[in-house]
Amino acid sequence: MSVEHAATSVSLANVHASRAVISDVAKRTPIVTSTTLSERFGRPIVLKAENLQRTGAFKIRGAMNKVAQVAALGDADKGVTTASAGNHAQALALAARHHRVRCEIFVPAGAAITKIEACRAHGAEVVEVGASFEDAMAAARERARDRRMTLCHPFDDPAVVAGQGTLGLELVDDIPDLACVVVPLGGGGLAAGVAIAVKSLVPDIRVIGVQAAVCAPYAGDSAPAGAVLTLADGIAVKRPGEFTGPLIDHWVDEIVVVDEDAIADAMVMLMDRAKLYVEGAGAVGVAALRTSAVSPAEFGTTCVILSGGNVDLGLVPGLIRRHETAAGRRLVIFARIDDRPGSLVRLLGVFADAGANLVEVQHEREGVNLHVRQTGVHATFEVRGRDHARKVVEAAQEAGYPDLHVASNL
Repeated sequence: MSVEHAATSVSLANVHASRAVISDVAKRTPIVTSTTLSERFGRPIVLKAENLQRTGAFKIRGAMNKVAQVAALGDADKGVTTASAGNHAQALALAARHHRVRCEIFVPAGAAITKIEACRAHGAEVVEVGASFEDAMAAARERARDRRMTLCHPFDDPAVVAGQGTLGLELVDDIPDLACVVVPLGGGGLAAGVAIAVKSLVPDIRVIGVQAAVCAPYAGDSAPAGAVLTLADGIAVKRPGEFTGPLIDHWVDEIVVVDEDAIADAMVMLMDRAKLYVEGAGAVGVAALRTSAVSPAEFGTTCVILSGGNVDLGLVPGLIRRHETAAGRRLVIFARIDDRPGSLVRLLGVFADAGANLVEVQHEREGVNLHVRQTGVHATFEVRGRDHARKVVEAAQEAGYPDLHVASNL
C-alpha cells in the first residue's frame, strides 16, 4: 500500500463507527496527571491509563471491532483464530466470548501459563505449537485456511487499527488543550489508529512513536536475529506491518527509541510515584520523556499513553532491587572474618547498631584470597540512602573491619 493510499485507508468515520461497536466491553480509561513529570518539565503532562483497560491493555479495542465484523458477516460458527502469547490473545478471547464466536489461539510452547489460563477462562481453545511466535502464526494461518476461520492479526488489519483509534477520540474529548501524544510503537496498530483519530480532528497535534532500542524497525534499525530479549516484549515486532507501515509513515510525526535501563526506570517510577502497574511496552513513552528522547509540548498538554499493565510478576523483585541499588538504598559489602563461632554475629551486630537492615548474607570460601582460618562474608543491607550507607561503612571500619570491601555505588 502506498503512503498516499494510507491517508484514506482508515478514516475518522471508521474510528467513530468502531467506538459504538466496542463500547459494551472496552472501558473509557482515565486520564491521570503526572505531578512528577509536570513539575520536572514545568509543563502539563498527563497519562492515559490504558493499563486499567479490560484484559489489561488497549488490545481489546481492536479485537472487539474485528470480531464484531466477523459476527455481523455471519461467520461466528466458523470462528476466529490468531497467534499470540500476550495481550492480543486475551483480548481476542474476551471479544469472541462477548460475540459468541468460536475462538482458537495458537501460542509458542512454553508460553506463560497465566496468559494461557486467562484465554481459556474466556472460553478460547489454546493450542501450543512450535518454538516461536512465527511457528504459532504459521499454524494459525494454516488452521484459518483449512477450516475457513477468520485470522485476526494483532495489528495489520484495518478493523483493528480503527478500533485502536477510539483511544485517540477519548484523548481529544478529555484533554481540551491536547498538543502532543507519545505512544508505544510495536506493530503500529495503536500508533496508527491514535494518530488518525487525533490528527483528523486537530491536525496540529504531534504524535510521537516510541520503540525499544533492541527492536526498532520503524526507526530504521534492522531486525535482530532470533528471540528478542527486552522488557518491552509487547512491542518487539521485527518488521513494519504491510498495512500499518504506510499508515505510520503518513500519520506519525516522529519516532524515537529508548534503552532497557530507561524502560526499567520508567516502570519503577510509575509504580512508585503514580501508583500504576505498567508493563515495559506500556512504559516506553514515560522512558522517552525521562531520558529527553522526547520533549513535551511547549504549549498545551502532552499525553503519554500507558498501553498495558500485564507485568510479569517475576520481573518485579528485580526491578525493585535495581532501583533500590541505584538510589543508594542497598549496601552490598564483602568482609573477611575469623572462621570461629560468634564472628558472623559480631559483624552483623555492627551493621544493625548503625541502623542497617540485613537482607541477605552468605559465606564465600572459594575463589577468594583468605587465610586458612578465615571465611568471606558477602552481605546485602537496606539503608536509608547514600549518606546513611557511608556512615554505616565508617562505623564498621571503626569497629575493626578496616578492609571492608563495598560493592555498591556510594
